[in-house]
Amino acid sequence: MKIHIVTERLIMRDLTSEDALNMFIMDSDADVHKFLGNKPVATLRETREIIQNIQKQYTENGIGRWAVVEKASREFVGWSGFKLVTNVVNEKTGYYDLGYRFMKKHWGKGFASETAIAALNHGFRKLNYSEIVGIADVKHIASNKILQKIGLIKRNEFFYDGSLHNFYSLTREEWEALKK
Repeated sequence: MKIHIVTERLIMRDLTSEDALNMFIMDSDADVHKFLGNKPVATLRETREIIQNIQKQYTENGIGRWAVVEKASREFVGWSGFKLVTNVVNEKTGYYDLGYRFMKKHWGKGFASETAIAALNHGFRKLNYSEIVGIADVKHIASNKILQKIGLIKRNEFFYDGSLHNFYSLTREEWEALKK
């Protein structure tokens, strides 16, 4: 198990098969999936397949969503990190999408912002990305605020999976200008 990022309160590491039950608890919650197409997972087997697909991304793309574990309790709280998007979304493909998802009991603790900032810095500093993208359903106020808070710039709106979404991105040059 590889640890990618350590923040003040959290550890961001590769997802493992041992995370399946916690992922299932998170992803079977309809509230968690309210702005994700309303498609919560129905079985633990489905969750195991999702983890296997993420692990495949680690091998094939050198990147994937990471488990987020609270340092103090060692509890799995969700996932955060990047995904290489190779299908066409908003007329764009081949980009790194910054995403995050947390168990409902951990909402409102600032974990999404903390991991998103850490991942953004990691993406530009360590992984040498030229651009990072974030997408959020326009109705998902909290997620849109996070993407704006960390510096991503809204470029446009588009329909994805039947819902209107905001498309945000940040280039390395824009990120460096923010750091000055």
